[in-house]
Amino acid sequence: MDICKLTAKEISVCIKNKEFTCTDAVNAFFDRINKHDGQINAYITLSKDKALKKALEIQAGIEKGQISSPIAGVPIAIKDNICTKGVKTTCASKMLESFEPIYNATVVEKLEKAGAIIIGKLNMDEFAMGSTGETSYFGAVKNPFDNTKSAGGSSSGAAAAVSFCEAACALGSDTGGSIRQPAAYCGVTGFKPTY
Repeated sequence: MDICKLTAKEISVCIKNKEFTCTDAVNAFFDRINKHDGQINAYITLSKDKALKKALEIQAGIEKGQISSPIAGVPIAIKDNICTKGVKTTCASKMLESFEPIYNATVVEKLEKAGAIIIGKLNMDEFAMGSTGETSYFGAVKNPFDNTKSAGGSSSGAAAAVSFCEAACALGSDTGGSIRQPAAYCGVTGFKPTY
């Protein structure tokens, strides 16, 4: 079974059914990222140690019946303009290349409370200003289907990572199409919820 090709829901069900553990899921995604991300440049920062520690906590919570959400144990990646405590949040800019927030964004707190495991921060157009994924200080995000084509933007890393099976799902941000456009370019589902 290729864990990286399962949906977030399938991963959660398999973990609850003891087909594999949260740690197995996290390691599978890091193995894939390490082997293949050089082709698409979807990630800016990886947080393997933190993710593996969280995987053990979530696994224990699932086994004790304390965590039962539909995303418990699912490896998730976060666009690099959303604050993650103790993990770099660069907004794909040289100006913030070493910035580590002292707090989590509310959405990150809610994901972690539900048992999601954050594996890293995703590349994007710098400060979310762009629609191609090419304006990042850390290099352009490549389209997983054709590296000569745009991955869309500004949530290019999120769409490319999910499309290339480097994250079960990803969180982006969208003002005028920044989730929906790269999702369409990379062949994945993306949506902008209302308030």
